[in-house]
Amino acid sequence: MSPRLVRLSAGVVVVRETAEGWRYLLLRAYTHWDFPKGMVEPGEEPLDAAIREVREETLIEDLEFEWGYDYIETGPYSRGKVARYYLARTRTSAVTLPVIEELGRPEHNEYRWVDEATALKLVSARVVPIVQWAAAKIAAAATASAPQEARD
Repeated sequence: MSPRLVRLSAGVVVVRETAEGWRYLLLRAYTHWDFPKGMVEPGEEPLDAAIREVREETLIEDLEFEWGYDYIETGPYSRGKVARYYLARTRTSAVTLPVIEELGRPEHNEYRWVDEATALKLVSARVVPIVQWAAAKIAAAATASAPQEARD
């Protein structure tokens, strides 16, 4: 039996800083909440695919990868698919869920900007480590940039 090929999807944990703290952009397709993501096309770099998917699914274009370009991946799911996620900030609060011509409707049913605790409640078990990874990167950067007396 030959090994099954891994199908890679790429997405972005899109976050926005508000007066109430960091908010994570979640999209709902049917009953499943996740971050913007989609399949990497042949010849496409995963980061480029992730940026493209955010733009196609939300019309957000101002992604800032201030935590770098490292990523986290899920284990295989849904017949061998692996999802790779990057972390980026946006200053855009308005999200548009455009109609996909082939579907005749938006790909997603709803979006929400939520705090970390709500994100952890909404996402599936496969996505929980992604939320935790993003929250840890945001917290580590905040600690590193805090004045020394605030860290003592």
